[in-house]
Amino acid sequence: MPTAPPMLWKPDEQRRERANITPFTRWVREHRGVEAADYDALWRWSVTDLGGFWSAIWEYYGVTAETPYERVLADDSMPGASWFPGARLNYARHIFAGRDDDAVAIRHASELRMMGEWTWGELRERTAAIARGLRHLGVGPGDRVAAYLPNTAETAAAFYACASIGAVWSSCSPDFGVRSVVDRFAQIEPKVLLAVDGYRYGGKDFDRAGTIAELRERLPTVEHTVVLNHLRDTPVDGALSWEELESAGAGAELAFAELPFDHPLWVLYSSGTTGLPKPIVHGHGGILLEQLKNLNLHLDAQAGDRVFWYTTTGWMMWNFLVSVLLTDASIVLYDGSPAEPDLGALWDLAERGGVTVFGTSAGFLSSCMKEGVHPADGRDLSRLHAVGSTGSPLSPEGFEWCYSELGRDLWLFSTSGGTDVCSCLVGGVPTLPVYEGEIQARSLGMAVAAWDPDGNELIGEVGELVVTRPAPSMPIYFWNDPDGERLRDSYFSTYPGVWRHGDWIEITERGTAVIYGRSDSTINRGGIRMGTSEIYRAVLALEEVTDALVVDVPHGDGGSRIELFVVVREGAALDDDLTRRLARRIREDCSPRHVPDAVRAVGQVPRTLSGKILEVPVKRILAGEPAERVASRDSLADPAALDFFTRLADERSDGA
Repeated sequence: MPTAPPMLWKPDEQRRERANITPFTRWVREHRGVEAADYDALWRWSVTDLGGFWSAIWEYYGVTAETPYERVLADDSMPGASWFPGARLNYARHIFAGRDDDAVAIRHASELRMMGEWTWGELRERTAAIARGLRHLGVGPGDRVAAYLPNTAETAAAFYACASIGAVWSSCSPDFGVRSVVDRFAQIEPKVLLAVDGYRYGGKDFDRAGTIAELRERLPTVEHTVVLNHLRDTPVDGALSWEELESAGAGAELAFAELPFDHPLWVLYSSGTTGLPKPIVHGHGGILLEQLKNLNLHLDAQAGDRVFWYTTTGWMMWNFLVSVLLTDASIVLYDGSPAEPDLGALWDLAERGGVTVFGTSAGFLSSCMKEGVHPADGRDLSRLHAVGSTGSPLSPEGFEWCYSELGRDLWLFSTSGGTDVCSCLVGGVPTLPVYEGEIQARSLGMAVAAWDPDGNELIGEVGELVVTRPAPSMPIYFWNDPDGERLRDSYFSTYPGVWRHGDWIEITERGTAVIYGRSDSTINRGGIRMGTSEIYRAVLALEEVTDALVVDVPHGDGGSRIELFVVVREGAALDDDLTRRLARRIREDCSPRHVPDAVRAVGQVPRTLSGKILEVPVKRILAGEPAERVASRDSLADPAALDFFTRLADERSDGA
């Protein structure tokens, strides 16, 4: 057995006993006769006896249904699994069930607002008012409500209101450009547009009144527009104000439409780097069960916890965060830049909000490490006991930085999953140890494996991340994909009947997991496959480098060329010495075969709006494909980030 990396944390007996998963395991033994001596045994039962496991989640967390289900899993084929047929329920009912009106549900802040609070009573009252206001606008079950809104308490209430009446929610962050928004919302033909007049990011104000006018023009199905005045008090012509929407529903009692288990809850979108973003539809029941499981047993959210995750409304982590109110924890929302006025901003928020679970991206943690941020210096973070990381693999150095800066009693959990399931395929388990650079385990109910090209399972080796059994939060369908062709092509074309996720993963002999990046951007040299994350780890270890992108560009002669692009720190330069050190680091840390053929400095690395590096589109541009064919510029955080690569490709073409 290979040597395990350093163990950075191990829960003591008191922490294991307190974790939500501990009484659940006892309940399963008592009520299902399952003797799970450890987490691995519990996981294996959860992916073997799907009916037993998911009915246990239903029963243990007291899911309420107007009509009972006929069976748990009527059809276990993928795609096409049929979960809990006959059941009628409502996701939002479970958000508000049994709440103390005087307890705090949401803490919220932005670059425009100081920290504020909404109690459960206020959240219920305002959700009910928005729901009745939407009904007055003609919104009913199945109608789409498109939200162009920031990460605020009002936005959360609007989502719960839509869910309560059976309307289908879909959101984009207001930093999305018009084309990106239209590319998404036009596909679902929304009836109502909820929008914000503007927002502040990085200390700058961004007016969105003109954008709203363009959206109304280019979304012909929109019958009503409601504007939240966030930046200023002036009304937007031809639109209802948020106050008018709520006033129309003032005094309403919060009611819940009872809906089929797979009634659409929301529409999320793929990154849209090529073609139109895929509109991914999840159902009320599937998301309810998945998030009851994930947020209670894996996130371990409990009474007294204040859960924060840095996100915008354009990323599935926002949907994840607002679902935390299915647990006994409260949530902390923030809208603004994580680096305004500096990279200590979110740590300041954690102190002000009394955050106990701090969620962020691996990129943010790496930036803090690079820039010498010391979160605990001058801040009281004594309530903070867990840090979550997602979005990309967190390097071993990032793990060690968190423990050295935030204390050895910290539970650091890295996760990976995504928009497709709106949850984690692999992630945290509060009763397991944390090993440097590794994700703790495969998530309950997720039959995750690493496969070779022939469909053989691999342990201790890197393979394709697959899911071999269905899960309730898999997409019920893609919008406007009546025959399911786009869905099948997205997940089931490589291994028929088995979900291929598109990541390289290793499942270790200890049951932990390591993600090595996207499988379609892996670099293969002489049969040695290297995930891009491994190269980034080596490159970013150099103090002068703040960001990087590596691609393997094919040539017409059948060969290829590894090209590395780096962003260097202010005051540094990509000179011969740094180039040599980059090559040496990759040679020693990765493989001599993966030393780049060329290294170039760039001003920035192109990323999607959700922060993912555009490795494959850049590779295709450098291989000679037109940029407009391989990437939608409006899906990028900064569309100008591709210009360097387009010019480079043009220069090569002219030189040829």
